Amino acid sequence: MSPANQVLAVNDDLPIRTDKPVHSGKVRSVYWLTEEDSRRLIKEKGYNVAADAPLAIMVISDRISAFDCIWRGEGGLNGVPGKGAALNAISNHWFQLFKDNGLADSHILDIPHPFVWIVQKAKPVMIEAICRQYITGSMWRAYQQGEREFCGIALPEGLEKDKVLPELLMTPSTKGILKGIPNVPEADDVNVTRHDIENNFAAFNFSQPSDIALYEKLLKEGFKVISQALDNVDQIFVDTKFEFGYVQDAKGNEKLIYMDEVGTPDSSRIWDKQAYNNGQIVENSKEGFRQFLLNHFPDPDILLNKKRMPERFSLAEDNALPVEEIMKISQTYLAIAEKVTGKTIVLSDDPKQEIIDVLRKEYDLID
Repeated sequence: MSPANQVLAVNDDLPIRTDKPVHSGKVRSVYWLTEEDSRRLIKEKGYNVAADAPLAIMVISDRISAFDCIWRGEGGLNGVPGKGAALNAISNHWFQLFKDNGLADSHILDIPHPFVWIVQKAKPVMIEAICRQYITGSMWRAYQQGEREFCGIALPEGLEKDKVLPELLMTPSTKGILKGIPNVPEADDVNVTRHDIENNFAAFNFSQPSDIALYEKLLKEGFKVISQALDNVDQIFVDTKFEFGYVQDAKGNEKLIYMDEVGTPDSSRIWDKQAYNNGQIVENSKEGFRQFLLNHFPDPDILLNKKRMPERFSLAEDNALPVEEIMKISQTYLAIAEKVTGKTIVLSDDPKQEIIDVLRKEYDLID
C-alpha cells in the first residue's frame, strides 16, 4: 500500500448531510448537522447537551501546516501518514484524563472513527491560552533581543536558552482579530496581559469576570496533568496552547470547557527527557518539521517574516518535499501517540470510505 493512499488529504468533500457550507480549516473540516439530525442524535445517543444544541461532525485530515502554509511531499504525498489519527488519539487521551481528574469536559460528545469527532457548538473564548515551562522558540528569540516583559509578566535577567523557567508562565494571545480593545492591536495572535482581559472580559467572550481565574486554573492544572503523564514516559512537556469555550448541558447550565485539541505535537513542544538530560534537544513535535523547513530552503527569512507571506505561500505551493522527510515526521507523530496512549496507531488503507461507512450505518448521516 502506497503511503499516498493512506493519507486523508482532502476532508471537506464527504457526503455528510448538512444545510450549511463546510468550514475547512488548515487541518480539520467542520460539517454542521441539520437541526433535525442534531435533535435526533441527541435523543438517540443520550448526549448531555440541550435538546436543541447544534452538533457538528469534525473530520481531521493528514495535512501538515507550518508557518501558516500547507506542505506536501513528492509523489502525490499530500499529507503525513498517521498524523490525523495520532493527533486525535492524543487529544482523546488527554481529554479523558482531564475528566478523570475532575477538571472540565471537552466539546467532544462522541468518537465514531479515529479521524472523526461529533462535537457540540461552543461559544469560544477569544484567547489562545499559552502555557510555558521552558524558555525557547519565539520567547527565547525576543528575550535574546532584550525583551523582559511578556504579557505583563517580568522575566529576570540571566535566563538560558531551552532551560526551565522560574515558574509556569501563562502568556495568552488573541484568537482572531478583536476590535476596539484599548492597548490590544487589531491583529490575530498578539500577546495580551491579564489586565487587558480583566478590563475587557466580555470582548474576549468571557461570560463573567470570575471565569478568567477559572480558565487559568484549567490551563495550569491541565498542563500539570499532561506534564506528569509525559514525564512517566520520559518526555518533557515544554509549552502548549489550549483553547476554551462555553457550552450548555442538558439542564441548561453553562460550563467552561476545553476545546479544539490539547497536548498534541501540533499544539505543543515535547522533548525527549533522556536526550535533554544529555544536553541535546530531540523534538517529539512538529517543531522538528519546522526546523527542517528552515534548513531546507536557502532563504529562511521567507518563513519567519510575515511581510513576505506571498513568497511564503508560493514556496509551499511550488515545492514538493522529499518523501523521507514526510515519513520522518510521520514516525514522530506515531511514536509519541503510542507513548502517550500505550496503543499502536493502525493506518487505514482507505480512511475516507471507512468514515462514510460508519457515519451511514451507525449515525444515518450520509445522503
